[in-house]
Amino acid sequence: MSIYDTLNREQKLAVTTVEGPLLLLAGAGSGKTRALTHRIAYLIGEMGVSPWNILAITFTNKAAGEMRERVDSLVGFGADQVWVSTFHSACMRILRRHIDRLGFDNGFTIYDTDDQKVLMKGICKQLGIDTKIYKEKALLGAISSAKDKLISVREYELDAAGDYGKAVYAKVYREYQEALRKNNALDFDDIIVKTVELFKSCPEVLDSYQERFRYIMVDEYQDTNLAQFELVRLLADKYRNLCVVGDDDQSIYRFRGANIRNILDFEQHFPEAAVIKLEQNYRSTQSILDAANAVIQNNVGRKDKALWTDRGAGSKIHLRQFDNAYEEAEYIAEDVARRVRKGDASYRDCAVLYRTNAQARLLEERMILDGIPYNVVGGTNFYSRMEIKDILAYLKTVDNGRDEIALRRIVNVPKRGVGAATMDKLEDYAQMMDISLYQAIRRADDIMGMGKAAAKLRPFVHLIEDLRSRQKEMTVAELIQEIVDKIRYEEYLQDYDDEGAEDRVKNVDELITKAVAYQDTHQEPNLTEFLEEVALVAEIDDVDGSDDRVLLMTLHSAKGLEFPNVYLAGMEDGLFPGYATIMSDDPENLEEERRLAYVGITRAMNELTLTCAKSRMIRGETQYNPVSRFVREIPARLMDSEMTEKRKQDNLLPDREALFDPRPKAIFRPHATAGSDKPFIAKGIGSLNQLAGISKGAPAHEPAELEYGEGDRVNHVKYGEGTVLKIEREPRDHKVTVNFDKAGQKIMYASFAKLKRV
Repeated sequence: MSIYDTLNREQKLAVTTVEGPLLLLAGAGSGKTRALTHRIAYLIGEMGVSPWNILAITFTNKAAGEMRERVDSLVGFGADQVWVSTFHSACMRILRRHIDRLGFDNGFTIYDTDDQKVLMKGICKQLGIDTKIYKEKALLGAISSAKDKLISVREYELDAAGDYGKAVYAKVYREYQEALRKNNALDFDDIIVKTVELFKSCPEVLDSYQERFRYIMVDEYQDTNLAQFELVRLLADKYRNLCVVGDDDQSIYRFRGANIRNILDFEQHFPEAAVIKLEQNYRSTQSILDAANAVIQNNVGRKDKALWTDRGAGSKIHLRQFDNAYEEAEYIAEDVARRVRKGDASYRDCAVLYRTNAQARLLEERMILDGIPYNVVGGTNFYSRMEIKDILAYLKTVDNGRDEIALRRIVNVPKRGVGAATMDKLEDYAQMMDISLYQAIRRADDIMGMGKAAAKLRPFVHLIEDLRSRQKEMTVAELIQEIVDKIRYEEYLQDYDDEGAEDRVKNVDELITKAVAYQDTHQEPNLTEFLEEVALVAEIDDVDGSDDRVLLMTLHSAKGLEFPNVYLAGMEDGLFPGYATIMSDDPENLEEERRLAYVGITRAMNELTLTCAKSRMIRGETQYNPVSRFVREIPARLMDSEMTEKRKQDNLLPDREALFDPRPKAIFRPHATAGSDKPFIAKGIGSLNQLAGISKGAPAHEPAELEYGEGDRVNHVKYGEGTVLKIEREPRDHKVTVNFDKAGQKIMYASFAKLKRV
């Protein structure tokens, strides 16, 4: 039996169409990875193509790993010569060999988001920019957007001529790029941009990679930006054997620079392209697919396709509406518990998806109260934790002394008595002498006015130089352990965070475990490559399907995943889609939100539950929203819209017309003026009680006096211990601001927080 006998007709056609451009439109759950991996096997086994000449690009390390494993199992010997990697990983390999042609050292470092923020803060200070007017985040966003579109500093400056506001952005862009070059560093956008720049400025380098990669495949093509498109176009221009795989209906990363036109206009860029559609779905029931098809067909900017399956109709889609978000969270937790109790599902079979991260809080609290194990995808990333960033900063300084942001982070960790004034003197000296900050620290004894500070810096320099001299004798794991021991980091953590020190030490241990795993899976492991791999880790790669927990995540995080039971929470106009989208003049904004709804629906394999609330507190204000238009686009025949037993018993079950009526209901307006047509947003909990008669969890009278005050230590069931910073008395409750030791600052209402004085 041939390995290709398991493919359907369209998949076989995709596998065997290997010469010339190919657009493979692969609907959700249609087996695109199977088609791609079999295509690689076909090229090698049937066409006699050398694995050396094949490049397959994915968007996440996880996807690259899965594809690598499948190719290995299909092809066997020689498969390791196929380049299977993310855009960034592939470009990193190219730049490590050739970036010196662009004036960088080949040992360049990568700046993550935090590094960029620190760098931008320094630039704004240096240029005297008022960050209340020009936000650092906005400046970084503008630079990133420019790079996505391959707009150089010079082009940006020319476009900004005569516009003061744009001129400020242009000046910052120039300073930012010059600072990166000075530090021998790239940000994530540069990894792609510099590769394109390399190919365009060095034709011989481009030609060598065009010869190397005669057959190119790009997964998730709908998520590419202009820079990535140009990179692929350059590589494929000679032989034009380019296969792009994607689904325009799942293009949901416009905010990251993804350009849906890349996939919609593929045939314009490659007129000779073949187009194959994969529409048979192997994941979901037909009811779920019919719902997804019905929603997405309302988009205008798409290629026509319709998913189908031979799995049968399956259960109807469950729609549940509640008075408020608390009841919604309670229902979801109870329904998960019911499924597990009956043996219909395990916790890992269930996922709760939502539009915004803020929706997770109530769901988390309800899961805790009901004793349901869960994980929140998109919480604090492992590599963003303080202790991990400290150790990585030490590693970066050992590896590349030109990384000033890493150096600034650790020069006083643990405390060495090196103050801001000392660092300013060192920075001034470095600028005057045109040397790096680390070189200035090495010369501290020679700098006028340093005094005792020079002696404080000496042990730090000796440590870095010693580690540098012995680096090649040690594995990365041994180097980390050496750093931890030399700086007595565990003692530092104990002093810094007595209660959380044990968890922080475990995190450092986990970093060592990661280093050992890296060592075991790389032929020529080295510190630079380890730091590069860590920097490229995608958030979704941390999802561990072996852990028996309910997953809570945003719809964006859920892309590429599947679950037997999916709950889509917060399906209300005003939340999903949001008010800004509804009011936008750009129809593409609503189409992107609809694609996000399509992605959410198609994550479900067997059971899909849509939940919504009549009222929801957002940013401390209670809003009243109709059912989402995306729900209303699903045919009634596909849905079971019964309410909960409680609502049936209370004779509160609305008819379908009332349930789906998109018009605002009668709104309680205690202070509305005559003729006012502005929607009323009730402030706080009292207004919610008056309007909806909700008493569950909310105080019925004036708030009782609290057992704690400002400055007191308190304990929270989820966040642990913290210090009360501020208490604001409101008509029906107290708003409490607490700085938690581990979770940071939170603002909550006292009646729900249930804080206990320690």
